[in-house]
Amino acid sequence: KKSPEFRKMSENEYKELVEHSLVLEGMNRHASIHAAGVVIAPGDLTNYVPLYKSSSGDVITQYDMKGLEDLGLLKMDFLGLRNLTVINKALELIELKGEKVQIDKVSMEEPEVYKLFANGFTIGVFQFESSGMREFLKKLQPTVIGDLIAMNALYRPGPMNNIDNFISRKQGNKKIEYPHPSLIPILEETYGIIVYQEQVMQIANIIAGFTLSEADEMRRAIGKKIRSLMDKMADKFVKGAVKNGLSKAKATQIFDLIDKFAQYGFNKSHSVAYSYIAYQTGWLKTHYTAEFMSANLTSEMNNTNKVVVLINECRKLNIKVHAPDINKSGINFEPLNDKEISFGLNAVKNVGVKALEQCIAVRSKHGQFKSIFDFVSKVDQRLVNKKVLESLILAGAFDSIHENRAQLFEAVDLAINYGNQVDKQSNKNQINLFGDQEELIKVPDLPIIEDWDNQEKLSKEKEVLGIYVSGNPLIKYADTIEELSNYDFSEEKILKENSIVKIGGAITNFKLHFDKKNQQMAFFNLDCLGGQAEAIIFHDAFDKYKEIIKDNNIVFLVGHTSTQNDFADLKLIVDEVVPINHAKKVLKLNEVNIRLPKNSSKDLMNDIVDLANQNKGDHAFVVHIPSEEGEERKIISKKIKVSNNNQFLILLRDLLGDSNVWIA
Repeated sequence: KKSPEFRKMSENEYKELVEHSLVLEGMNRHASIHAAGVVIAPGDLTNYVPLYKSSSGDVITQYDMKGLEDLGLLKMDFLGLRNLTVINKALELIELKGEKVQIDKVSMEEPEVYKLFANGFTIGVFQFESSGMREFLKKLQPTVIGDLIAMNALYRPGPMNNIDNFISRKQGNKKIEYPHPSLIPILEETYGIIVYQEQVMQIANIIAGFTLSEADEMRRAIGKKIRSLMDKMADKFVKGAVKNGLSKAKATQIFDLIDKFAQYGFNKSHSVAYSYIAYQTGWLKTHYTAEFMSANLTSEMNNTNKVVVLINECRKLNIKVHAPDINKSGINFEPLNDKEISFGLNAVKNVGVKALEQCIAVRSKHGQFKSIFDFVSKVDQRLVNKKVLESLILAGAFDSIHENRAQLFEAVDLAINYGNQVDKQSNKNQINLFGDQEELIKVPDLPIIEDWDNQEKLSKEKEVLGIYVSGNPLIKYADTIEELSNYDFSEEKILKENSIVKIGGAITNFKLHFDKKNQQMAFFNLDCLGGQAEAIIFHDAFDKYKEIIKDNNIVFLVGHTSTQNDFADLKLIVDEVVPINHAKKVLKLNEVNIRLPKNSSKDLMNDIVDLANQNKGDHAFVVHIPSEEGEERKIISKKIKVSNNNQFLILLRDLLGDSNVWIA
């Protein structure tokens, strides 16, 4: 019903497959296992619950979480955090350079670390990575660990609505008010706002005289919205508060406040632990950036989308991530120095750890490989098979030995055959009197074949790496992209929602979706020269441009911004899609804009006029003049029309600075 293309396929060649799929659809595929849940009983579990053994040997209960709680059994969640592995790996890499860090003893009061959080440079930092969180951090300007703890608790559905209020109170822009003086010691650290579950319990204890057990019962009733228990607790709370000297109206007001915030209150002990780890990751990113980013990349090497985000972050930090190299790279990502990282070979698709361990062991014993034939003659081909060899070639891992990837790829069968011959002869112990046994077998010549063009080479590289590392297909269109774009990833500017943006790049991660009316729409990423944009295109625009919205197509997007993005630098709701080759014709630019500095000299003005007269054309020349009040006056020249060629723009930028010259 939703997709005409799929319906057509289901009625023809895929009819039988679809019929079987319809039978299977909705059936339970497997028994789900909680990732971290452990059940604790006073005796053998078989005396309390039925058990089940999974195919991997895990013993699990047949009752779900709620059933176990109803039985009175204790269920604990023991979380395994990837970030703890990242911290540990980073510390190991730091030790390799002869330094030792005791991460549990670092100061929690370092201004440089809080500056990292305040600037929103938190990609790779536990719990603080998302774009929304980064924007709130820039507003909050955290200075102490308590700020991070509170933000960690607030940045969740529900309490998120209190973030702006929290920030305004911290910055002194809004008065801090407390419902009752006795609440000041409890709410002072969060500027009068209930943020934590523990605060709810303390209020019930101090205001209404609840025991901590009763306070916890009230917290659970409110958090889980158990209405009957909430009503019972409300009555008890008000009576207890009145007994402690509060008026009934004030007691009711405080309970209503608790009811409002406690539904979303976060456990402070959790937030403290999370923020403690976040600070440690932020500390490592501040002081040992290359080691920290290497550890992060290694931990995410099977998640291509995250590797793209992290490598993009490395570029922003002026850290170069080198292409894979069979003679230099290790299994994991490793820092070469403070500004360079070696690509982890385990991130190459189809290349397993066992094969890499063998390659690196051989390299350590015999030295660097001299050719593809030298490589296959030394490694165990039961581990390093044809698929592994092809993937390494496509990834560019042999570029340091021989740059023509097409030649190497064509020679794979020849190389494997040669390696097998060497292996057989070695097993027979046939030793040449004049040297090594390999010399008995003639080393083949590489086939004479032209290398792939850059576009094809990069496309094949992306197949096995998920990203472009050795180059970028957008470089070819860099001038057009720079000329027509009105957004620059290198500038730390915050766009207002619904700002109009024009930007060029390559489409990736295309996903077709259906809206509430069962109409086609899509989500995709746009990989740009300086960063990545998330794009969403709704039905009307998608129907118009769907033929050109395909992975790897290089296009220009025109749309308006949205703040609801995740890891991308920018999120766009797309209105128009233009193929890169048609962009100059379609996206006509009519104005060359310049912004003058305050108190511009006469000489500068004369230089600008001379340049404009030397580059006449048919585009409006717009001058933005700052006023004393901080606003700008916009003057369109009536006498001069100018060209928008790149040379003219470069000369203007030399005079005024990059950010003060643009076309629109």
